Amino acid sequence: MLAISIKYLKEKVCKTIDEISEEIIKIGEEIRRTPELGFKELRTSSLVKRELEKLGLYYENGLALTGVKARLKETSEKPVVAVLGELDAVPCTEHPLADRKTGAAHACGHNVQVAIMLAVGKSLLESGVINELSGNVVLMAVPAEEYVEIEYRLKLREEGKIEFLGGKQELIRLGAFDDIDLAMMVHAWPRMPERKVWINCTSNGFISKYARFIGKAAHAAAAPHEGVNALNAAALAILAIHAQRETFRDEDYVRVHGIITKGGDAVNVVPSDVRMEMYVRGKTYESIEDASSKVDRALKSGALAVGGSVEIRNIPGYLPLIQDENLSAVFKNNAIRFLGKEGIVEGGHQAWSTDMGDVSHIIPSIHPLIGGFDGDAHAKNFDIKDPEMAYIISAKIVAATIIDLLANNANTARQIIATFKPKMTKEKYLKYLRKMFK
Repeated sequence: MLAISIKYLKEKVCKTIDEISEEIIKIGEEIRRTPELGFKELRTSSLVKRELEKLGLYYENGLALTGVKARLKETSEKPVVAVLGELDAVPCTEHPLADRKTGAAHACGHNVQVAIMLAVGKSLLESGVINELSGNVVLMAVPAEEYVEIEYRLKLREEGKIEFLGGKQELIRLGAFDDIDLAMMVHAWPRMPERKVWINCTSNGFISKYARFIGKAAHAAAAPHEGVNALNAAALAILAIHAQRETFRDEDYVRVHGIITKGGDAVNVVPSDVRMEMYVRGKTYESIEDASSKVDRALKSGALAVGGSVEIRNIPGYLPLIQDENLSAVFKNNAIRFLGKEGIVEGGHQAWSTDMGDVSHIIPSIHPLIGGFDGDAHAKNFDIKDPEMAYIISAKIVAATIIDLLANNANTARQIIATFKPKMTKEKYLKYLRKMFK
């Protein structure tokens, strides 16, 4: 297929996206007003299914409880490019669009991802361009990227409903990525109302911890001396963690943060059951494991100091994000067309984490950040400032990237796959995660 034909296909898809732009934004805003937390995204999943049914697509349903997967063509032809959209929101009770019952809010822009995923599929189908491409395109709506409500997810695990606490981790385990050759998604860039994209950055991985401090209940006024204060144990443990921070190297981007999810049973009872959830993040596996052992030591010290005990559950979090440079280059070239060279930011490391990092260890993957958003991630001031950039231009860049990958007998996609060296096989990945459960 000649380059001029590829240009024509892109123009055709972009024209279709313009024609359905109001519909795309409407879908994204509908999701934004009905936020749901991970593994509970029933309404959002139903919305995705509704839109896929409008397109006449067969889909797999209930993947990792709420995930949905659809192929644009009824063929097993390779290579297969997956476009991902994350279904879940994040707890943010102060956000103006937060769910009043659950506190969930789309304060991270996942609603935009899902709308873009559907826009890409719809535009490739309705323009007929998908029939001019080799291979296939998969739309995958994935649950539970935000790693929250750890105690709830551990209960799901004990009930045998999930094994891992992250959505893409579960989808990898279940084989949803077995037939995928390349994966891509975009993510909101907080504090970036301008029309820019950030490509090829890396991010931290983390290990999660669930700690339960056990003391002895007693009357808090009449006989506090008869009790063992588990809340004091947790407070001392937090101070001990702070004392470790000077031992973390700057270049390792270590972050340790947690919350107390239960501080006791009643104000007039010495707390005997205090619970914490936390992350230990780092740039490398080694830095995560080093910091994790120091945090465990600090948690134990708090319990020891007051004569109590502590149960620590280490749970596999996410792996560091490693974006494929060759796939990023294709995305970059298409972003330049819409944003100019001045609209591209490249490289660098971030301390946040994503389960796209897990996918990136197994298949070529990208996770560019897109502008059009203002405010802080996971905060009450997060908002969409430029809907055209967030929804429409971003969808055009993703769709154009797919055309480059799969046109001309999918030569570009095949070259990227051939040069990719996975950090882990699926088998080694699952073994590594299961080993982290302690």
